[in-house]
Amino acid sequence: MKLRNLVIPTLILLAWALWIPAGRSPEWTNSDSHLDVQEELATDKACKRNIVAIQPYMVPSDYLTERHFTEKMKAYFEAARQKGYLREQTVVVLPEYLGTWLVLENEKEWATDVAKLNHAMAIMISSNPVDFLKSFVRSKTEDDRLAAAIFRMKATRMARSYARIFKQLAKEYQVIINAGSILLPGPSIEGDQIRIDLSQPLYNSSFFFGADGSIYPAVVKKSFPTSDELPFVKAAPISDLPVFDLPIGRTAALVCADSWYPESYTKLKELGAEVVLVNSFCSKPGAMRKFWNGYDGAPAPADVDLAVVGQITEEEAWIRYALPGRLKDSGTSTGVNVFLRGELWDLGTDGQPFLIRNGERLAVTNSRTAGIWSLCF
Repeated sequence: MKLRNLVIPTLILLAWALWIPAGRSPEWTNSDSHLDVQEELATDKACKRNIVAIQPYMVPSDYLTERHFTEKMKAYFEAARQKGYLREQTVVVLPEYLGTWLVLENEKEWATDVAKLNHAMAIMISSNPVDFLKSFVRSKTEDDRLAAAIFRMKATRMARSYARIFKQLAKEYQVIINAGSILLPGPSIEGDQIRIDLSQPLYNSSFFFGADGSIYPAVVKKSFPTSDELPFVKAAPISDLPVFDLPIGRTAALVCADSWYPESYTKLKELGAEVVLVNSFCSKPGAMRKFWNGYDGAPAPADVDLAVVGQITEEEAWIRYALPGRLKDSGTSTGVNVFLRGELWDLGTDGQPFLIRNGERLAVTNSRTAGIWSLCF
């Protein structure tokens, strides 16, 4: 009787053990770039310097392997090169969280087919039980230990792939790349590689890659996480914000919500920044047309008119209180903000780029999906 009672649990465990490695070798399929806008805004006819904003349209399957992600990125870089946008003094800027979904690399295809992100996370947990438990034990300081453990579990692979891909792209296309952001624990640059510390908190981090394939030796970390991020993302001091001496001028990057706070622009002015890049991800479908719900994740700054909350749209609030409205406070007049678009489970995406030159927000052609905009100056 006792032996019979062990049969079913044993069969279940055996089936689980066989299921865990299955479905991790996806067949190669070329992903549609969904590119519907390519536009150059020439504020200088000679176009000695330019910033190329790429708004990619991403789906979960784009992250299943390094090849999937690399080929998707190449589609945009190749389109920009064919248009003549990639020049000797070009900086390419990409959106927030672009690298974060490399958490899917080498996971089951099933995780990309489900409709909801939490279902994809459940698949990742059940198909990596030992690694997940190890990471869960390490994730003691975060309120959302499940999310923290998943990203910590995949962090080493994510950092390695992200660095390798963007080094390759920067060198192949001979441009500097601000490669959007990626969620990593305690990231730093050491020996021209991204190093992580699994014992450290997770930071929403952005990196710069040189045209020679090197990584610039400073990490941009988000200082004002949103309420969705706060349970598992650590805020970095705004005093740590770096500036980069690039061919387009002294350049700094802000990760999304950081562009909404006066402290960021005070720091930019102190750094002598001449160009400001912003990586963004608005994870609500149609959010820009909906009424603004106010600041999220930190108290509203003193200069915000709280009476307009619920009266103006999200897009109007971005124009008033983010990069377009605050750039002048940094002492510079050139800035570019680009958004991530796509179909990422049930997250939704929205946003159109902001291109600012001489303090003026330039009119751009909106993209329904993916777009490339070149700002010449």
